[in-house]
Amino acid sequence: MSALCHQRTWRATAASRFRQTLDVRHLRGLPAAPDNLRLEPGVRAFKAIELRFSDQKYRVGVIAIAILIIIESVTAAARAAGSAHPNDIARYLAGLRPAASSSLSAVTDSGWRQHARQIDAGWVAFERRQLRHVRSWSAAKLRAPRATMFYMFGGPDFVHANAFFPHATTYVLSGLEPVGQSPQILALQGSALDDSLASLRQSVSHFLEYGYFITSQMGKQFKAGKFTGTLPVLYVFLARSGKTIRQVEYVTLDGNGMAVPVRGKRKPTGVKISFVGRDSRPRALYYFSTNLENAGVAKSRFLKFCAQLGQGDSLIKSASYLLHFGGFSKVRDFLLKHSAVIVQDDSGIPLKYFSRQNWNLSVYGQYVGPIPIFKQHYQPDLAELFRSGNDGRVKFGIGYRWYYQHTNILVAERRGAHRRSRR
Repeated sequence: MSALCHQRTWRATAASRFRQTLDVRHLRGLPAAPDNLRLEPGVRAFKAIELRFSDQKYRVGVIAIAILIIIESVTAAARAAGSAHPNDIARYLAGLRPAASSSLSAVTDSGWRQHARQIDAGWVAFERRQLRHVRSWSAAKLRAPRATMFYMFGGPDFVHANAFFPHATTYVLSGLEPVGQSPQILALQGSALDDSLASLRQSVSHFLEYGYFITSQMGKQFKAGKFTGTLPVLYVFLARSGKTIRQVEYVTLDGNGMAVPVRGKRKPTGVKISFVGRDSRPRALYYFSTNLENAGVAKSRFLKFCAQLGQGDSLIKSASYLLHFGGFSKVRDFLLKHSAVIVQDDSGIPLKYFSRQNWNLSVYGQYVGPIPIFKQHYQPDLAELFRSGNDGRVKFGIGYRWYYQHTNILVAERRGAHRRSRR
């Protein structure tokens, strides 16, 4: 339905509801509202409503009945417009114009345009400083990509998953944060929409500056506003990465670790997003909300799901050094068993777990040790490896040592791994 049709529907609904409300409340002395009552959608301030009938002129000030009319009318119009397509929602949240035929094109007002300018500025800087260098490095150093890509502890960071492994067809991300719901943009009005867009920008602002999320902040930020959970952030990152979303499906894992659609009121533990890139090749992104500690990951059956995808490539960064602890040994052992290539910073799997009989190791950048809060995880053997066999500098930063001159990258390639390219 066109934006013009939406406006006509809204006006008709507004006029009808105005008349019904007046009649129900028996407000004598006021004539019924005309069908051509002009109330523009997206009203952001309750100003006086002017009614003109033949030779009469009435003013209804900002009173409860007017507020009720506007709220009900906007809500009815949103319902009449129907749900927007996920790809249009993603583009809208990412500050990119949705399709002209989308119902969301009618709400690209000044508030959204400000949102678009701010998020665009952050993304352009991040692309220039970080992503273009990651893609260049990946193309030169990771020349035999697999179809499956694992990014545990990555949360909704599809950006680095795609930049390091652009040829994967199945991406598997996981984190503690819940999936959330698809944003109901058309149901919001006034400052509620602007505030929710501002909260979304706040959720990604640290990431666009430093390249990682802070776990303690995510729990709070991903609950602020009306766009909650990881799904809105995944939408932003997919759209900004040039992807087109085809379908979104909420899933959970059955007893065998199979991803099955969520039915009824059952709470989803994951989401499957089907999308295509510029090459039009179908791809899938899975995100699962799961505790990767040994007891939690066993209960969630997440590793069963991952094992069914076969051997893949893995990315580990900004992982709070959790894989250094015995309480996360199941995930650590899974990655060592099911990865053909592991790209990580020093917060990933400790060097001592990589047997030289099974792995070829390459290091890039400079190892200066963990940041102070994680100083106890300094690895003398990793420092020696960097001193004795550094394979080159990098022009981008990953992990907690986000400045590129302090970044460290370990690439572990399994000996005898299948080398056929998946490009």
